[in-house]
Amino acid sequence: MPERIELRVEIFREGDLFVGVCPELNVSSFGSSIPEAKHSVRKALEAFIEECDAMGTLPEVLEEAGLVLKDGIWLSRQPVASELVAIG
Repeated sequence: MPERIELRVEIFREGDLFVGVCPELNVSSFGSSIPEAKHSVRKALEAFIEECDAMGTLPEVLEEAGLVLKDGIWLSRQPVASELVAIG
């Protein structure tokens, strides 16, 4: 497995729960607090990455998700701009 993979995680509130989502890999999990959701999604990401690594598909999965390998570190894409857009 690579030494380091840097991924973006977003936390959303859904009712009484907090949901952590990694948009690049479409992995999510939840918790009853923000720290719990972060921990939970991190564990889900670790399991996903370990399974991809065991199957020998990790580099392909990361490349398809838009990550770039630079100096031994897989880096997620960084937007040059971001905004919310309302349609309608």
